Amino acid sequence: MSRPDVPTVSRRQATIAFALGTLFFGYAFVQRVSPSVMTNELMSDFAVGGAALGSLSAFYFYAYASIQLPVGMLTDHFGPRKLMSFAAALCALASVGFAFSDSVFTASLGRALIGGTVAFGFVGTLAIAGYWFKPAQYALLAGLLQTVGMCGAIFGQAPLRQMVESIGWRGTILVLALVALALALLLFYLVPLRSSEQKQQGPGPGILKGLHAVTTNPQTWICSIIGFGMAATMLAFGGLWGVPWLVSVQGYTTTEAAAVTSMIFVGWAIFSPLAGWASDRMGRRNAILLAGSLIALIALATLIYSTPDKTPLLMMLIFLIGAGGSAMTVCFGSVKELNDVNYSSTSLGLMNMCIVGAGAVMQPLIGWLLDLNWSGEMIDGARVYATANYSLAFTSLLILNLTAFIAGLFLRETHCRQLG
Repeated sequence: MSRPDVPTVSRRQATIAFALGTLFFGYAFVQRVSPSVMTNELMSDFAVGGAALGSLSAFYFYAYASIQLPVGMLTDHFGPRKLMSFAAALCALASVGFAFSDSVFTASLGRALIGGTVAFGFVGTLAIAGYWFKPAQYALLAGLLQTVGMCGAIFGQAPLRQMVESIGWRGTILVLALVALALALLLFYLVPLRSSEQKQQGPGPGILKGLHAVTTNPQTWICSIIGFGMAATMLAFGGLWGVPWLVSVQGYTTTEAAAVTSMIFVGWAIFSPLAGWASDRMGRRNAILLAGSLIALIALATLIYSTPDKTPLLMMLIFLIGAGGSAMTVCFGSVKELNDVNYSSTSLGLMNMCIVGAGAVMQPLIGWLLDLNWSGEMIDGARVYATANYSLAFTSLLILNLTAFIAGLFLRETHCRQLG
């Protein structure tokens, strides 16, 4: 089904627009995982423990997740250009606020504003893919988008840690503010307008109609459960708790731990487009999804209960967790194909709300589980947790991975065709 409000643009315009969208999404991941390489500094500056730090970091996810559904609805109606450029500019201001925060409250507010603004990047970029690229390329493009996001996460590990050690965590956040401002200008001037962006001035009745259609479709919620379960490890382990676990339990330096943890993002980055390409090529979604979730489940269980002593083996396990989890990418194709094409961004927004909600829920939950049996040991003002604390906390991620695999058994196969 065609979209009458989407004008034809040149291949070059479409490619530039998609590239800028992916850069915005990659930037969002840098912001998303940045607290993981600042844990000691943040704990010390704000005098907080694991649960409070998890909550501080998760404010990004609270805002990002809660705004995803409105973002999808607005993108369906207004298009991505104005929304994405304004959001990037506002993110620059939010980053400055976070950098100059002097309390947990103001820092949490800054993190929330950052999360709420970068929330426009993912759905907006997939809208660009849906408007100006062939349907048969959609899963591959979604995979490429995930790859750039993971590259942002990789940069947000060891390289960002080096920046923190060089100019401090506040200076690092100010540099990220300048990057957001540059992205805002590029998005505004280089992303094409939809016809409706030129003509419409306000939301119409189609917004609520689309919301009803998407939320009453059971398959939308199955996709969302799968996304929540498969993304939880990447967002909670890779995004915050993997680094302190490797430092306090495995004896790595913070920079070394960041490099090892980043393997989850490397696996996700490499296999996301491969999973999308294979799904498009095979004409199947579910087989890729189930295989990936099973690989992630087995690798995570091994990591938690039989942690290798040798770094290469440890990195390989973490890589496999990311590689398996990346199969979640095909769910974006599924949820789009299982809903009306006119409400594709709304369905993507709802699913992505649940995916990012995994970070919002699991980062503080793991922090709470760590605090539950904390021995009282502290180093330089930061709490130190034992192996048993981490094993208990990370078991929650294992349960979610298993839930995602079971949900995948109930997902309707679309054979890469638009059924909605």
